[in-house]
Amino acid sequence: MADRKRALEGGGAAGSAAKRLKSDSLSANDLIMQKRAEVSAKLAAMKKSNLAGPAPQKAPTIAAPVPTKPIPSKLAMPPTPASSTPSSTPKLTKGMTPPSTSATPAAVPDDLARRVAEAKKRVSEAQTKLAIKDNPYMAMAPTNKKKGSSTPVVETQPSPGAGLKMAAHPLLLGPTTQTAQSKKDRYKPMQPKFASIKANVRNAPTPPPAPTPVAVPSPSPALANPYASAGPPKDGTGFDGAPRDRHGRNFRFNPKGKYVAIANQLRQEQQLEALKQRIAESARKAGLDSDMGIEKNIKRPPPPEAEWWDAALLPTKNYTDIETFGMEQLNIRSDDSPVTLYIQHPIPIPAPGDKNKAELKPLKLTTKEQKKLRKRSRKEKLQDKRDRIRMGLAPPDPPKVRLGNLMKVLTSDAIQDPTRVEARVRREVAMRKHTHEKMNAERKLTDEQRREKIESKKLDEEKKGIVGAVFKIKNLSDGAHRFKVRKNAEQNNLTGVCIFNPQFNVVYVEGAAKFIKNYKRLMLRRLKWTEQARPRGGEAGGGDASAGDAVGKGKAVDGGGSLENNKCWLIWEGTLRERMFTGFKARSCPTEREVKEVLGDLKGYWDMAKNWKGEEEELY
Repeated sequence: MADRKRALEGGGAAGSAAKRLKSDSLSANDLIMQKRAEVSAKLAAMKKSNLAGPAPQKAPTIAAPVPTKPIPSKLAMPPTPASSTPSSTPKLTKGMTPPSTSATPAAVPDDLARRVAEAKKRVSEAQTKLAIKDNPYMAMAPTNKKKGSSTPVVETQPSPGAGLKMAAHPLLLGPTTQTAQSKKDRYKPMQPKFASIKANVRNAPTPPPAPTPVAVPSPSPALANPYASAGPPKDGTGFDGAPRDRHGRNFRFNPKGKYVAIANQLRQEQQLEALKQRIAESARKAGLDSDMGIEKNIKRPPPPEAEWWDAALLPTKNYTDIETFGMEQLNIRSDDSPVTLYIQHPIPIPAPGDKNKAELKPLKLTTKEQKKLRKRSRKEKLQDKRDRIRMGLAPPDPPKVRLGNLMKVLTSDAIQDPTRVEARVRREVAMRKHTHEKMNAERKLTDEQRREKIESKKLDEEKKGIVGAVFKIKNLSDGAHRFKVRKNAEQNNLTGVCIFNPQFNVVYVEGAAKFIKNYKRLMLRRLKWTEQARPRGGEAGGGDASAGDAVGKGKAVDGGGSLENNKCWLIWEGTLRERMFTGFKARSCPTEREVKEVLGDLKGYWDMAKNWKGEEEELY
């Protein structure tokens, strides 16, 4: 019976897996204590049966005593208590044979001791293999050799030949020992170190206080970290790089008598100034200013009511004008303001790309296209009028009856009473004529409106640019010539001056380009400079014959000289920035100095006219 093995209950791999799980769940000491308890129970039952004799019908009941509390191992899980029921079957490890009930009591202890030793050895080897298989850095040490101590000791550092033939991981060499894990606990998810549910926050254990920092000895200067921001601690704060303690600033009170001394110093300075002023007054009365050498202007004058740079902008030369009159009444935006001189209005310069842009010109239509367009527009307008009459929005026009279509339009009425119909038609024709003339009279401009329209056109022409011209005339003694020169300049809105000189005459005009063109036509073509004017107050057909001969020969009536070789030349024409004169005036200047005073900046034109020679003069 002892040599025979019991068949596996689960069969094959299932039984071996169950054994492995059971063996893993118990440590070596727990298993040994359990086996010892089972053997002791069996021995007690055998002794009791031998003393009492064989029972007639009932087999002896074995009561297993409650095992004592085993000593927990450092690497073992909590022990599982052995079953105390009588029907529990003792568990045997592999290689162990169940104890024989037929053996003698004397031979049982030696056999048990041997089997227990073998079981302990096999359990120890199995535990070592499992530990090495799970973690190559952990290995089970052999049991202590001391008597009565069977607790295995865990090696904190494996031997060089254990595991993967390599040194232990640095994290496994800590001061704390590591606990062996079973296969059930090995694959459990790691529990969080904090309460993941708000309801468990209040029940979470209070974390232990942070450990006190331990002072680390600072290395030698040669091995110190050159990148450390702070040096070694001087006050012994406990660790390197600790911030220094900040000391608050203390109050700094003014010493007693500080402001009193400042006030006394100011009083002394004022007394010294008053003393200097009295000395200066007495020296001024005695006439010893130059001898004493005392400063005359000791006291500074009071500030003025308005600074010199603002006085020209204030009406009463006082800053109170800003509140009294306001900013609008100050001399800032007026034409005579002193700041107007310093304001520049630069001439706008067109962009370089503007000259490359092609201006869109209106489409030029032929005569046939213009007639077609006019006919179309009139047709559309008439059709719109007819539509309005049909819809009742406008009354229909009365029939337009004339004397020519009288019989066609009014056939029956004209036949019955032709005199009455004719009179009615004549009244309608007269009414239509009156209405037409009245509408024309309403559209006609008044004299004032006509003058304003002409002046506005002159201003529009002037906006296009100012042009100037200079004329040289040999003789301007004739009154008619003088009148035409002056009157045409005024009518064409031209400004300038006409200078009379015994040598020659100069006319300078400036204005719009269109009016300068008209004035040039007057001076160079229309005026007959060699013809004299008619005598004033004489009849056209009568008069003295000698006067007519004088007019025909070209002699001046007022005795101003002969007009036979009289001529006018245009010596200069160009564009100006602005007008130089406000109106057209005539000046008699017998000397050249007076001429230049009248012309001013334009005296160069006089020199130009003086040096000018016509084509006839150049031949000679």
